[in-house]
Amino acid sequence: MQFLYHPDAGLPSVTIEGEAYRYIFKVRRHREGERIALRNLRDDYLCFYRIERLSRKEALLMFEEKEERVVMPSRRLHIGWCVVDPKIAEKSLALFNELGIAKISFVYCDRSQRSFVPDFERMRRILVNSSQQCGRSALMELERFDSVEAYLSAYPRSAVLDFDGTPLPCDGDIDTILVGCEGGFSDSERKLFGNLTIYGLDTPLILRSESAVATIGARLIL
Repeated sequence: MQFLYHPDAGLPSVTIEGEAYRYIFKVRRHREGERIALRNLRDDYLCFYRIERLSRKEALLMFEEKEERVVMPSRRLHIGWCVVDPKIAEKSLALFNELGIAKISFVYCDRSQRSFVPDFERMRRILVNSSQQCGRSALMELERFDSVEAYLSAYPRSAVLDFDGTPLPCDGDIDTILVGCEGGFSDSERKLFGNLTIYGLDTPLILRSESAVATIGARLIL
């Protein structure tokens, strides 16, 4: 664990209880007098606290110092991801977070199942846990669009990943790209792409949607 998330990190004192308490003191085995790092994931500061008092259910931490420490990739990548089963999305989030993807826009395309609704609160908890482990200093941004058309209205310069597109480069100047769900885009959606840059992956294999997102992240960020 690189730090512990706490919404009040930066205040003169904070109290740790519940799941965070169990992890820090039952799993990590910290003791009174030791020093631990906290982040609130709203700013770039890593805050250091001393464990002042420890009881059976909670711990009091006292602020000592903080330092500005940004832990993010130098490149910012935003992915529009056409909605897939939330269970698949949730299993993939930690990996995408570790890769350093800055933002994911969940987009309902023609082949998305409308009954699938991303649970952003649950996803945020997954991202917090992932950030504590990998050290990322800012949470991935999440948003939702009801159609590809709405997404392209907000991001008219987005690139697109689709079959038979130009092979995706490793050093391309791409900061926003739309990825379809299983089955790809419909003909009516492809008509919306107009003069957008269309990329593909140079492989004869059919990738799952989440595998394509991970490949894009690794290729353009790492």
